[in-house]
Amino acid sequence: MGFVISGLDPAPFRHLYGMDDAALSRHLAQRVVADAAFGYPDRIALRDAAIGETLLLVNYVHQPAATPYRASHAVFVREGAEEPARLVDQVPPMLMRRMLSLRAFDDAGAMVAAELIAGEAAGPVITELLASPQAAYLHAHFAVRGCFAARIDRM
Repeated sequence: MGFVISGLDPAPFRHLYGMDDAALSRHLAQRVVADAAFGYPDRIALRDAAIGETLLLVNYVHQPAATPYRASHAVFVREGAEEPARLVDQVPPMLMRRMLSLRAFDDAGAMVAAELIAGEAAGPVITELLASPQAAYLHAHFAVRGCFAARIDRM
């Protein structure tokens, strides 16, 4: 069974691109500049930002379902990013180099399974979780900080 890992659509963030810091603050967002090659994971391109790249730290509702699992968290999006990643049967390095919590949700948005794994083991675990007829889609979260990383769907 194949899978697709998708980056976030940039459309909900475009209005923030180029805003000054005061305006960003009113939107509960912050501009940051990557000062290390690791630690600033862009959720649109699904890659770690390079040193010197500008990102926006925003609150993102990653689980909008009207269930107790409704959730949001802070995520980085690279300012100016326009093309969301779409990886078929591939796990991006951004996920492979971190501990992950993979969470399976049903069609109603209720969690039906979860696994804590090293990112380099993600491929087979994704396939296993999506093999369950209860699982409609997966969310990958970074285990250390708990933030949403990417959505994973069946092919």
